[in-house]
Amino acid sequence: MSTVFIRPVEEKDNIELATIIRTAFLEFNAPTRGTVFEDPTTDRLSDLFGAPRSVLWVAEAGGQLLGCCGIYPTEGLPEHCAELVKFYLSGAARGKGAGKSLFNKCLESATALGYSQVYLESLPQFNTAVGMYEKLGFRKLDAPMGNSGHCGCNIWMLKDL
Repeated sequence: MSTVFIRPVEEKDNIELATIIRTAFLEFNAPTRGTVFEDPTTDRLSDLFGAPRSVLWVAEAGGQLLGCCGIYPTEGLPEHCAELVKFYLSGAARGKGAGKSLFNKCLESATALGYSQVYLESLPQFNTAVGMYEKLGFRKLDAPMGNSGHCGCNIWMLKDL
């Protein structure tokens, strides 16, 4: 893989990122109801991440998008807590370091934006990612935090920064 560049999302990325996200759900046979798969904001990520105290980072190599990961002030979360969102990679990019670069950039951004905790939601179908989150200091919670609107997720995790 050529050199990976991490940059903020741009409007021109919207369609390709939505495809990467939805394709991951299909590849892992993950439920689509009540998840980002059905969320209409998935088609307009550049607009969504225009919100204050939010950022979506995109990984790109050789002019091709590899995936994305963001920090978002989800409604209902404490002011000091943001949600790690839209962390998806294309199949060709998995296991090659792009995800780690995106993840680290998001945690740096969360700190720079004034957050002291990061929350995330996931599904058992993404067990490799969940295992990675645990190794990186996230702990499982018994119930969701905030109001992400993704009632289909049943794994909730939190990390202190």
